[in-house]
Amino acid sequence: MPNNFALGQENLWSRRQLLKLGLAGAGVTGATALWHMLNAQSKSIVKIPPMEAIAQTTALKNAANPMQVLRNFDYGTVKQENGRTIREFRLTAGTSIIQLNSVVSYNIWDLNGRIPGPTLRAKQGDRVRVLFHNQAGHSHSLHFHGVHPAEMDGIRPVSNGSATIYEFDAEPYGVHLYHCHIEPVTRHIAKGLYGMFIIDPPKPRPPADEIALIMAGYDVNDDNRNEFYAFNGQPHYYMDNPIRIYQNQLIRLYVLNIIEFDPAVTFHLHANFFDVYPTGMTLTPTHKADVITMGIAERHILEFSFRYPGKYMFHPHQDAIAENGCMGNFEVVADSKKPLSTQKNS
Repeated sequence: MPNNFALGQENLWSRRQLLKLGLAGAGVTGATALWHMLNAQSKSIVKIPPMEAIAQTTALKNAANPMQVLRNFDYGTVKQENGRTIREFRLTAGTSIIQLNSVVSYNIWDLNGRIPGPTLRAKQGDRVRVLFHNQAGHSHSLHFHGVHPAEMDGIRPVSNGSATIYEFDAEPYGVHLYHCHIEPVTRHIAKGLYGMFIIDPPKPRPPADEIALIMAGYDVNDDNRNEFYAFNGQPHYYMDNPIRIYQNQLIRLYVLNIIEFDPAVTFHLHANFFDVYPTGMTLTPTHKADVITMGIAERHILEFSFRYPGKYMFHPHQDAIAENGCMGNFEVVADSKKPLSTQKNS
């Protein structure tokens, strides 16, 4: 496999090469929409409540758009090469300013103009190809959790204005992540260069309303302590814009803790219990709980359904973290026609 890392001037990708690959445009590929459609066809019995108009338009031009992150999975551009399925993703590092509240703004590094970066999704055994273009003003990289060769480990810097390609097999199945690995790593992650990476098992999991939640913190005064916290990029967002789900329908929650500076956090769900699939690397739950503890970069699949309509909170059980932005609500909506995907967890 060729080493495409952009380390020296002689190895830098030219703009003409980037344009041929479509990388210079930094857009989300149309294949995502296609794969949403195909995925929806295979899971047509899953019902998702319509989002309120305000939830769709709030922060539409902001890098932090939590409602978009919830159910937006990037399946990449699918190709066939030498009999193998290739999923090609394009990620561009840039800079943005987000509003953490009505008076505090914060400079971040983003991926494809958003924080968190796109939730990349592949199937175990697929070949993953990530075209990474750095336009963020500093050297950055992308390190993927999972199994891959050393030259694809993403610890080498990609200088500003240059690009590289990461290519590896998607394995093992589970909930993983990717993030910048340039020192100081804590700062590069805390300022926004991270995202979720899901590898689906060869045999699909049962149909469910699938939701991604990424917990992160913001150190706005560079004292190595977080002053704000958030689910999916924006503090307090899901308190004002609850996540709507259907009563009695199976929810599959992909939860990632990427809060730097705090050694561990918990995730608590009100008025319910969830089945726990550690790191998403099992097809059967290991136990049931309503609070789970996660260290930095730890992640799990949590499955549950709500018996009664109404609003139910979710948050870390560290009150200071919850009260400073990492808190939200599920709004359970009654459905006159019980979804066919309703089921008890195995």
